[in-house]
Amino acid sequence: MAYTATITYLSFLMVKGTGSTYTKVVDIKDYPDLLAPRENVETTTLTDGARTYIPGLQNVDGSMDFTANYDMAAVTALEALQNEQKEYAVWFGGTEVAGTDPTPTGELGKFGGKGVLSYTVSGKGVNDVREIVVHITPSSPWARITD
Repeated sequence: MAYTATITYLSFLMVKGTGSTYTKVVDIKDYPDLLAPRENVETTTLTDGARTYIPGLQNVDGSMDFTANYDMAAVTALEALQNEQKEYAVWFGGTEVAGTDPTPTGELGKFGGKGVLSYTVSGKGVNDVREIVVHITPSSPWARITD
């Protein structure tokens, strides 16, 4: 099967509600690395001819940050999710119907884990778009979701 490259169009930040139902949090403009690399833990001894390592913990550096356009609907949605541990995910792929917002499907991949959400409003200058940064502090490793 031939490889087909895809673009970031139809990427969604999702939150898991009751049961197994996910809903879109806000429309995002970017997303961070979704799978953190493992740290290398050095195991070199004084008799080794080269440094040796074993895989360590995933190295998630603080929060996972997503940029979104500022509007009051987004602020309201984010405030409802703040300070509670929930399951978040990024879904790739969706469907489009003329005259409606795209529907997330995740058909091109889903990545997620548990975390606590907070947000900040970004500083801006003349003729800039107001933006919100959504911060998810992970409380579990993120991985590919295979449902």
